Amino acid sequence: MSAKTILYVEDNEMNRKIVRALLQRTTYRLIEAHDGEAGVATALEQRPDLILMDVQLPKISGIEATRTLRAEPSTANTPIIAITSFALSGDEQRAKEAGASAYLAKPYSPFTLLDMIRKLAPEG
Repeated sequence: MSAKTILYVEDNEMNRKIVRALLQRTTYRLIEAHDGEAGVATALEQRPDLILMDVQLPKISGIEATRTLRAEPSTANTPIIAITSFALSGDEQRAKEAGASAYLAKPYSPFTLLDMIRKLAPEG
């Protein structure tokens, strides 16, 4: 069985580096996008098995990108984990209303993230 693909939409290189290191020892294949527009385009083109979506992104927000992906038949059911460094009141609610499958506030334990990934897109 082929490796599952995870798309990480995140504008912060350090955060992408942490997730890259976390997934290196798994069977997951990681692809990345650095803003909301690129995230939507990459998701539609690559059809990942799971999307990690930062909420605060350049061009369009992670909330808007999630809404857009939920409206597309090819990504309507793709699990999306919304991730934000601003655990502001209402962020989780907005992410879920946009269609996020799960929500994680930064800073988070990499192992918590990996558990969420494995629940939503089990390794083959």
